[in-house]
Amino acid sequence: MANYMTVVAGNIGVGKTSLTERIGSRLGWRTGYESVADNPYLADFYDDMRVWSFHLQVFFLGHRADQYLEAAHNGRSAILDRSIYEDFYIFARALHHMGNLTERDYLAYRRLYELVVKSMPRPNLLVYLKAPADVLMERIRRRARGMESGITLDYLSLLDSFYDEWLSAFDMCPVLTIQTDDLDYVHQPNHLDIVVERIQNKLSGKEVVEF
Repeated sequence: MANYMTVVAGNIGVGKTSLTERIGSRLGWRTGYESVADNPYLADFYDDMRVWSFHLQVFFLGHRADQYLEAAHNGRSAILDRSIYEDFYIFARALHHMGNLTERDYLAYRRLYELVVKSMPRPNLLVYLKAPADVLMERIRRRARGMESGITLDYLSLLDSFYDEWLSAFDMCPVLTIQTDDLDYVHQPNHLDIVVERIQNKLSGKEVVEF
């Protein structure tokens, strides 16, 4: 059986971690998650984004590169919660757009990102989870994480527009887009069955009708 590396991409609150957990459990794949609890910069970043944006982005870049290399060389299929590509095309871009990442730091980060990604193995599949910004806002409100209290509808809409631009030109690997606003793979086993089948078909090269 072939070993695959799948990455899950999408806006805040769209269900990446939940899907990663369930796909890992269902298919016996290794899982990798975004560094939050053990992130030494996150609390400082939320206190002062202008001071700590560059540090945070560099930390995430190194963390995700480690995950990619470990997944690629482990010899077992893996699914990772968020892709290394989003670090630059979505989040660094948003920080720069909002004035929290200076032009000098943005350009330095981009150069580092490009060098790192050039040496990274490409994933076999990117699963893009998508939902309207107002649905994401409600999910974020319900899970009530303190560090997410400052997230606004405008910010989610900005990220959403960056995702659309990025993926319109993305060619690093095949992409499977899944609308999650009416999909509940956490509580509905048949919904998870549908997603698992779509992922397996896409990885095997079969034609998949996206939803």
